Amino acid sequence: MQDPRDVIFRPIVSEKSYRLLEDNVYTFEVHPGSSKPEIKDAVESIFDVDVLKVNTLIRKGKRKKNRRTNSWGSRPSRKRAIVTLAEGDSIELFEV
Repeated sequence: MQDPRDVIFRPIVSEKSYRLLEDNVYTFEVHPGSSKPEIKDAVESIFDVDVLKVNTLIRKGKRKKNRRTNSWGSRPSRKRAIVTLAEGDSIELFEV
């Protein structure tokens, strides 16, 4: 079993993620090779909450052009996990 801190990198801070907080849904950037059960176990062990559902998505990195060498490169792809918590649970990391 992996260390939970190796599975979850950081929370995602955006307008959509803050809007989802009202529905008890949290968004994290996770390791690209992690599975839904691994993400669920990591969130439950780190934050001591009950996870109902985990949805994942991979955002492909943008293609960028280098001005000096006139060549193309790309930013890294990132995997996100959208985690739904049980009623009454919350993560204080996102509280204002």
